[in-house]
Amino acid sequence: MQVNFKVIRQNQQISPTVQTYLLEVQEGNTILDCLNRIKWEQDGTLAFRKNCRNTICGSCAIRINGRSALACKENVGSEITRFAPEVPSEELDNYIPEITIAPLGNMPVLKDLIVDMSGFWNNLETVSPYVSTAARKVPEREFLQTPEERQQLEETGNCIMCGACYSECNALEINPDFVGPHALAKAYRMVEDNRDGETQSRLEQYNEGTKGVWGCTRCYYCNSVCPMDVAPLDQISKIKQSILETKQASDSRSIRHRKVLVELVKEGGWIDERQFGLQVIGNYFKDIKGLLSIAPLGLRMMSKSKFPLTFEPSEGTKQVRSLMEAVEREKVNKD
Repeated sequence: MQVNFKVIRQNQQISPTVQTYLLEVQEGNTILDCLNRIKWEQDGTLAFRKNCRNTICGSCAIRINGRSALACKENVGSEITRFAPEVPSEELDNYIPEITIAPLGNMPVLKDLIVDMSGFWNNLETVSPYVSTAARKVPEREFLQTPEERQQLEETGNCIMCGACYSECNALEINPDFVGPHALAKAYRMVEDNRDGETQSRLEQYNEGTKGVWGCTRCYYCNSVCPMDVAPLDQISKIKQSILETKQASDSRSIRHRKVLVELVKEGGWIDERQFGLQVIGNYFKDIKGLLSIAPLGLRMMSKSKFPLTFEPSEGTKQVRSLMEAVEREKVNKD
């Protein structure tokens, strides 16, 4: 079958352009196979990264049809099936499917499909992704773990640092200080590792404003594109829970946001928006500056009859509360 590969090409001095390459391919050919053929048979100037060809090294991560993925893992047939347009039967004979290839996002492009990953690696370094024994007595032999303790680390240990989650991260697009899902997934591995002696200081670091876990927008894109099922968002949520267990609602707005949300849902089955704003932003009427910041919004809502004067609990509030408390008890029992 014939396929048009539309490759986004650029370098640091030239704006992106689209170059189309027509290839005769098989459905089982990987995207990396096709890129290799383009370079070897049609255009030797095309630049991209590759190495193992076995979804181990993560080098060949690019954007394929708009989503970040490993070129050595995705194949032509699945891409065409996933994005196949409705083609009238009389046009099928002349129809040539297209696959669009672009560089990863959230990183500067060096040339064609090669991006500068310096920021990616620098952000990883900020979470100190290695076990620290500074606060512990080093034993005469290696630190030993039970199979259960080791199993807690396997999910995040599968990360191959390909950059797919970083490329898709919405939080990074609007907040360059956010360390990224890859770094926080590795951070959780350190928090969970019972050999590490810096757990509390790590949690304090990851709790810093929007640089750490509270910068995540929970868009789920990192989970959806991760080729190794590391589920970075799940690991970020676990760090948040560990932080919440050691903090009071008055400690910061991020902490209040989570704690107040849970308590209001317990009380009413859903959120009383009036109380949510006053308690989270106004810090239970203690933060005058915070209260003043939401006053204009409240006045605009009132002028347009959008401000809720009363709150009616949802049906089934008792069941909702019971379920939430059962989950909390189950977590305590596991710990």
